[in-house]
Amino acid sequence: MAPLTLFSFLLIYFGVLVIVAHVTSKKSADNATFFIANKNSKWYIVAFGMIGTALSGVTFISVPGAVGNGSFAYFQFILGNAVGFVIIALVLLPLYYKMHLVSIYTYLEHRLGYLSYKTGAMIFLISRTISSAFRLYLVAIVLQRFIFDAWNVPFALTIIICLALIWLYTHKGGLKTIIITDLLQTFFLLLSVVLSIYFIADSLGLNFLQTIETVKNSSYSKIFFWEDFMGSKSNFWKQFLGGVFVTIAMTGLDQDLMQKNLSMKTIGEAQKNMLTFTVIFVFINLFFLSVGALLYIYAAKNGIDFDSLRTPDHLYPEIALNHLAIVPGIIFMLGLTAATFATTDSALTALTTSFCVDFLNFNKKVDPNDKKLIQTRNKVHFTFSLLMLVIILLFRVINNDSVVIAIFVAAGYTYGPLLGLFAFGMLTKRTVRDKITPYICVLSPILTFAIDYWLQHSIGYIVGFELILLNGFLTWLLLMITSNKHAPHQIS
Repeated sequence: MAPLTLFSFLLIYFGVLVIVAHVTSKKSADNATFFIANKNSKWYIVAFGMIGTALSGVTFISVPGAVGNGSFAYFQFILGNAVGFVIIALVLLPLYYKMHLVSIYTYLEHRLGYLSYKTGAMIFLISRTISSAFRLYLVAIVLQRFIFDAWNVPFALTIIICLALIWLYTHKGGLKTIIITDLLQTFFLLLSVVLSIYFIADSLGLNFLQTIETVKNSSYSKIFFWEDFMGSKSNFWKQFLGGVFVTIAMTGLDQDLMQKNLSMKTIGEAQKNMLTFTVIFVFINLFFLSVGALLYIYAAKNGIDFDSLRTPDHLYPEIALNHLAIVPGIIFMLGLTAATFATTDSALTALTTSFCVDFLNFNKKVDPNDKKLIQTRNKVHFTFSLLMLVIILLFRVINNDSVVIAIFVAAGYTYGPLLGLFAFGMLTKRTVRDKITPYICVLSPILTFAIDYWLQHSIGYIVGFELILLNGFLTWLLLMITSNKHAPHQIS
């Protein structure tokens, strides 16, 4: 497909987002608008738009690619996600609304102490910055290969263009803008997945019912794996329990996704948002898995050697951009772009919010909408954009898939201590020794890594998604051992 065609599409796409940003921030661009959208968001709009944030460009290409080796095993993890979302709706959201939080990590200050609070907030900043940069990096590689390499554009300039466009439509309206742009990007994402299924099925000569039967009867459609609990990451209980706790930690304890839930007027609307989002999330992932099955069936029928690809992640872009017609190729790029930038723009907004509230104490100022504070917020937003640029360029310098993926996995380790901190605060009445909490949150991931290594090499147990549960439990256990029974910090 001609690079100019794809590039023209990207310009039109971002043009629409910039227009939306201008309209949404025209009347107000203060901190209340940026951080919590003036607490005037409609739950059904947020529920739909959160799909684009919860998914990413990595999900868009990795979930279909993983079907080749794992069939539909990933759906076991998605079922765990659904349970985790329900727990968030019924347990965490009522707590956040009761305390009228802007940053969810403020809870840690009220319940555990100042250093525990700063530690939790810092964990989020590090984790979200690295993971968001990594997601954008992987997708930028696709843009570089199919568009910018043809014009000898340096990779650094590709990333600068992407981040500049994101900054352009988010720096004024913040969350208020993100909620509307996420609505559009989720629509484009869903449209892309559905149309991808249609175009691939059509190229295989299948109608709607035949497509369902073909996927159902293929060797890729197996969902439940009950065997080999010790040595397989695909075992149902590993996937399901991992899905539950990964969701609680990486969604319920993540400022990015929770910030949207806190932008609604009432707890009832926030809960309706979360539960509606859950249903949509389950079905859209089932569609992604179906796309994966159809891609492998298509590759086998057309003699495409998918084993020769550098990674299974390349199967979807390879077929969409090099083997199908121009329209399916554009549809693929539409979905990939929507998924990636819906995640990145939301992350930049959440990072800015967390830093301004948790470290610059915007919520404690007499007038949080003072012009100087708005200028400071803009500087923070720009700085996080630059930081993400530096991290992405570092990934590029490393240029080693195993090292980069190891960095991404390491970022996932940090959510375990967040899970342990919140669990300790909510499930016990004990008081932590606040000064040693940061050390515990560093020690816990180290112990988790050591236990993971020992289990694998001594008894052959392969730790999968349940690693975050182990990490969180160790944090909780260390907090219990070092805590005392004195009256805890009161939640106001």
